[in-house]
Amino acid sequence: MTDRPAPAPRAAYRAFRTISTRWMDNDVYGHMNNVVHYALFDTAVNGWLIERGVLDIAGGDQIGLVVETGCRYFSEIAFPDTVTAGLRVARLGTSSVRYEVGLFRNDAAEAAAEGFFVHVYVDRATRRPKPLGAALRAALEGIAA
Repeated sequence: MTDRPAPAPRAAYRAFRTISTRWMDNDVYGHMNNVVHYALFDTAVNGWLIERGVLDIAGGDQIGLVVETGCRYFSEIAFPDTVTAGLRVARLGTSSVRYEVGLFRNDAAEAAAEGFFVHVYVDRATRRPKPLGAALRAALEGIAA
């Protein structure tokens, strides 16, 4: 068995968004179901992009498609916890971005879960990769690790 990495502290992340858990997030074991972690990653990243005005989900000509995801779980989260999602960009390519997200339960100093996903940015109509727009690239560079 390999050594398991330790959860990262809040200081390892560059931007933060707070997300409330919901009653339906808990499973029969009394904690947040693993699939909810992925929804929180998506919500945190896309919410951050929308707030900065670099993602127009209804009419923008460029959209990000998720092509790879992963998550490592360290401790439980459950309703009615508040989750703070820490964000950072680990890799910035021509048309792709690897986001890393830490989910912090309430005021915890270390992440309860850490995940990643890769967006490939494409033309909305053709679904073909398209270089990141200047405003999007600048926003992402601002949270690069």
